[in-house]
Amino acid sequence: MANTASARKRIRQTEKRTERNRARKSRVRTFLRKVELAIAGGDKTAAATAFQAAQPEMQRAAGKGVFHANTVARKLSRLSARIKAIGASAQA
Repeated sequence: MANTASARKRIRQTEKRTERNRARKSRVRTFLRKVELAIAGGDKTAAATAFQAAQPEMQRAAGKGVFHANTVARKLSRLSARIKAIGASAQA
């Protein structure tokens, strides 16, 4: 157990930060799940709407350091490509 006051404070700070990060990560996963469901359903407009809602949430998580910026960029790029492919496969 921590002996010094600064170490005890650090433990308190870490607990708060961990809780916040856990909530942010969970929130991002929820938004991603909605996009994935819309893509799986084949509804391009619903997928695009869900993607637009998820995008700022993911960017915010990257800005706060919960996810690496490149990870967020990669995921957004792949989701965007999959949403675009919905319309292309329906027309073909």
